[in-house]
Amino acid sequence: MKSYGQLCAVARALDVVGDRWTLLIVRELLISGPLRFTELQRGLPGVPPTLLTQRLRDLEQHDVVHRVPGVRYRLTERGEQLEGVLRELLRWGAPTVPDAPADAEFQTHWLSLPARYLARDGDPAGPDVTVRFGSPADGFDLTASAGVVTVAPSRPDETPDATVDGPGPVLVGLLQGTLDLTRAVAAGVTVHGSEDALRRIVPTVRVGE
Repeated sequence: MKSYGQLCAVARALDVVGDRWTLLIVRELLISGPLRFTELQRGLPGVPPTLLTQRLRDLEQHDVVHRVPGVRYRLTERGEQLEGVLRELLRWGAPTVPDAPADAEFQTHWLSLPARYLARDGDPAGPDVTVRFGSPADGFDLTASAGVVTVAPSRPDETPDATVDGPGPVLVGLLQGTLDLTRAVAAGVTVHGSEDALRRIVPTVRVGE
């Protein structure tokens, strides 16, 4: 990894995480926790194995990632501090998502990171509900309980109140609140189970308001 050679905190940070794929590795570990090399590969379509190996070595060297028993990689405490950086990148990049190429790769679990900041419990006094986006193989669960929404990887042994799936851009609009549920369904989203559970969690923005 080449250094910018500047006595500047921004440049020093980019010396560590500025290379291609590096912050996406951090994204995967923030979303899913400890992952094996092959699991990281699945969440990073297009990354050459040799490059992924090198990026992981660089991150280990800079105390961002470390290996745990079972040959899994996880973020260190310092690595977890990058969540704020990714949150601001999400905020900055969100307006560009509708302009992404039609053939852009999409995996449902990538939405779990913005879901942490967008989902709200619209009925804090109601019973707990869980809404699954995608599937256990590629998805995440949103659970609303007493005013708090938690986000976690989907658990195969848990039956959610609703399961939501569909085209990536439409799911993005549903989570961002730029599409209401009726329009999202018309655009290809499918909902199995309780639509009320989904409406409780996702934001709703009426066009024109």
